[in-house]
Amino acid sequence: MTDMAQGLPGWTHEAQLSVLARADDMALKAFAEPLIADLPDIEVIENRTGLVMLPMRDTAQGTHFHLGEVLVSEARIGAGGQEGYGMRRGRDLEAAMAMAIVDLAVALGHAQGECLSFLEASSNAQKTTDTETLRRVEATRVDMETF
Repeated sequence: MTDMAQGLPGWTHEAQLSVLARADDMALKAFAEPLIADLPDIEVIENRTGLVMLPMRDTAQGTHFHLGEVLVSEARIGAGGQEGYGMRRGRDLEAAMAMAIVDLAVALGHAQGECLSFLEASSNAQKTTDTETLRRVEATRVDMETF
């Protein structure tokens, strides 16, 4: 594949994949479906499930260890000299493929505005969810000095 991949303004490839990996399953699939019609013939390179190790760091001793395995779905596709990649937690191969389709569309320079809007909306939703989660965790925090 070539190195002439397109990108979205203000987005690194890593940030784009991070947001797509956590995007809502149904919204991602619905968004990716119409993108297929605008892409050249797609070659499926990989579409599989597997286990990846979950690394953790012991903050007291500073050592790294593996907490366990996580089931993931992975898709890698190619078209027009570019590749699209998707990896999502769980067994949903369709969601991983949808992620790879969006990644490929961006790499080929197709539907840039639509992809940018989808990523920004997904990112904002994820930030809201993360903030709510952190607020719930903060509410359970115990100040040890009061004991």
